[in-house]
Amino acid sequence: MTVYHQLLTQDGFVGKNDLHYPFEERGLQFGDGIYEVIRIYQGEYYLLTEHVERLYRSAEAIKLTLPFSKDDMYRYMNQLLEVNSVTSDAKVYLQVTRGTAPRDHVFPENVPSNLYAYVQDLPRPVDSLKNGVYAIIRPDERWLNCYIKTLNLLPNVLAKQEAKENGCFEAILHRENTVTECSSSNVYIVKDGVIYTHPETKQILHGCVRQRIKTLVENEGIPLKEMAFTIEQLNDADEVFLSSSTAEVMPIVKIDGRTVKDGKPGKLTQSIQHAYKKDAKLI
Repeated sequence: MTVYHQLLTQDGFVGKNDLHYPFEERGLQFGDGIYEVIRIYQGEYYLLTEHVERLYRSAEAIKLTLPFSKDDMYRYMNQLLEVNSVTSDAKVYLQVTRGTAPRDHVFPENVPSNLYAYVQDLPRPVDSLKNGVYAIIRPDERWLNCYIKTLNLLPNVLAKQEAKENGCFEAILHRENTVTECSSSNVYIVKDGVIYTHPETKQILHGCVRQRIKTLVENEGIPLKEMAFTIEQLNDADEVFLSSSTAEVMPIVKIDGRTVKDGKPGKLTQSIQHAYKKDAKLI
């Protein structure tokens, strides 16, 4: 059962099972806000610090003042698990907007930001992790500040929907033949034992799992280069995988109907999956 809580006051969560958005909520009218999706394994947060730090970076990037200090944020996030008695695999969706005010493009003055959070059951995608998923390639039509995790996701939604309509899990995006990332995940290729992924520019989201993968592969002695690659290099890769908080380290075994090598998750991808599970205390 999913239980919702609205985070509004210094006293903690209010409005249990009653998460409602005000009519003049700027997040609804302008997409004027930021968000995070945080993974929970067996009742424990995974990469919570990384997500909270990114939330505050996103807030600073759009000149949004968060309603709580980081210390309070950690306290309330832990309280969210406690009041929901979370002991299984789940996720937390956390959203901050510029508040509630009469509709105007200009920032409202003296209006507090709104912060919402809910927890929802989310089993691990075990079958997909074992067998891999399919993807399509599409132009990256998003804005130029993708490093900010904002609510403005319409191009992502359209790409993801097109992927689904084509029987695929993800859409791999490119700008003028240079692969950036996917509609809701970071993407990597493996060639001759080396992992390649787009560098941390403003054109991609600086994924929390992506950051952890960099540490994991270093510990495993696997070379990783943050170097942009082309569609041609993607199609010639030995292995392809993606990463996100909900998809973990997900093999891509077919792209635009073309099988990646033998159509099975590659050995390096499986090694990173194993390292991820150890890091997340899943084994």
